[in-house]
Parts: sequence; structure tokens; C-alpha cells
Amino acid sequence: MSKNKKTVAVAGLGAIGMRVARALDAGIDGLALSAVSTRDIENGKDRVSHFRKPPTVIPLALLAKSADIVVECAPAAVFDDIARPAVDAGCIFIPCSCGQLIERQGLIDHAKSTGARIIVPTGALVGFDAVRAAAEGRISDIRIITRKPPKGIMGAPYIAQKRIDLTNVKEPLRVFEGSVREAAAGFPANLNVAAALSMAGSGPDKTRVELWADPTKKRNEHLIIVDSDATRFEIKIEGVPSPENPATGLLTPLSVIATLKGLVSTFHVGS
Repeated sequence: MSKNKKTVAVAGLGAIGMRVARALDAGIDGLALSAVSTRDIENGKDRVSHFRKPPTVIPLALLAKSADIVVECAPAAVFDDIARPAVDAGCIFIPCSCGQLIERQGLIDHAKSTGARIIVPTGALVGFDAVRAAAEGRISDIRIITRKPPKGIMGAPYIAQKRIDLTNVKEPLRVFEGSVREAAAGFPANLNVAAALSMAGSGPDKTRVELWADPTKKRNEHLIIVDSDATRFEIKIEGVPSPENPATGLLTPLSVIATLKGLVSTFHVGS
């Protein structure tokens, strides 16, 4: 392996992680897949056995010892098992469950002392360059309105807590309205897009969210509205849900791959 290559470990082999791992195995200049982890180690070994260069399959906590870059594509419940060792080791940490960072400012502060970098991928959204630029001035209003097919929201803690029945929704139903901080707690697998938007802009308390269960939609729709002293814009995204996991979109793994390429590319477009 070339000394100039950065090694990458992927946590989770679901709809996002498996596609990222396959792309790395297929070949990305400057990067090499060194390890993966999944809930069932033996099953993980079987899933990557067909790779050109099958990576080591190890427990989550050991990934940071096996790579320069750790990509988190796992359930939110095991976020700390991946994030803390990666930051402790001074790795580049790329979290897909970025909503978990909202209540973990200490982890971000810790990265400053260890030399780690935490890079949140754009995921299912677009326009973060403009949002970050607007945040250098004064943002007066920043919102995201998300509409998803009902099955993409089923099982979320907030839905269970409020006993919202989504099994036979006939018309668009607004199931949540509030801050990103509240949304991150109630929808840890569904609204990471809103968390990422808040990190690019005005923070989790000043960024508002509306979430609709909409049976008329086959795609995950996001409308971003930003009003600032420098600009006003609206961006609408219609993401195709992943067949493996309707809570996420097909664009998310591609965003992670683009983020990884950006770390080693000699030519970069966008701020």
C-alpha cells in the first residue's frame, strides 16, 4: 500500500455503509479501505468476502486503531462507541448520524486537543456552501420543511411517544414542528439532514423544522428556506429513498463518497 494513501474504516454495512465500502474497494485514488464493522462480525465477513481486497472486520471500538479516517454509518445507539475512539485517536471522523453531535459539544471540543477533525457530509441536502457563507453574516430565518412517505418515519421515538398511527395515512399529516435540537432527539434516524443544516447555519435552536408524513410522496422532499442580510434563497430537493432503508436517501452514501474524495483531491470545487 502506498504511504500516500489514507486508510478508511467504515462503521456499519447497511444502506449507506455498504455502498461506501464498495466504492472504496472498487478504487478511489488516495484512499484504501482498511476495516469495517457491523453488529454481527461473522455476517460482516461474509458480506465483504467478495470484495477485491476484503477488509478486516472488527468491533466498532477498534476501528480508530485501523484507519486514518473513520466513517460512521451505524444506528445512533452506538454512535459513542465509534465517535469517542476516533476522536481520541486524532482521526478524521465522518458521522452520518450527525444529529448525535448536537448534544455532544464536548466531543467537538475534545477534537481540538487531540488533532481530530469532524467532517459532517452534506448528505441528502444541497446548498451548504451558500448556507455557510450566509452564516458569516446574519441569518434572520432558516427553516427546513421535510415531507416523507409515512413508512420512512415509522418507528421513530417521537412517533412512538406521541402514539401517532402512520399505518393508514390518507392525507399529508404534519407530525412535528419545532427546533432541530428537539427533532434530533425525536427522530435520530430521520432528520440528520436538519441537524447538518443547523450546523452549517445558525445552530440547532434557531433552525426550525417541519416534518410531514405524506402518502402522496414517493420521494423524500426537503425545502430549505434561508433569509439573511446578504441573501435569500429557497432550495427544494427530492431525494429517492433507499430500497434497503426508506429512512435514508440514495444520495446520502454518494455524499459520503464525495466527502472522502474531497479529502485527498488536488482539485476542489466549492467553499
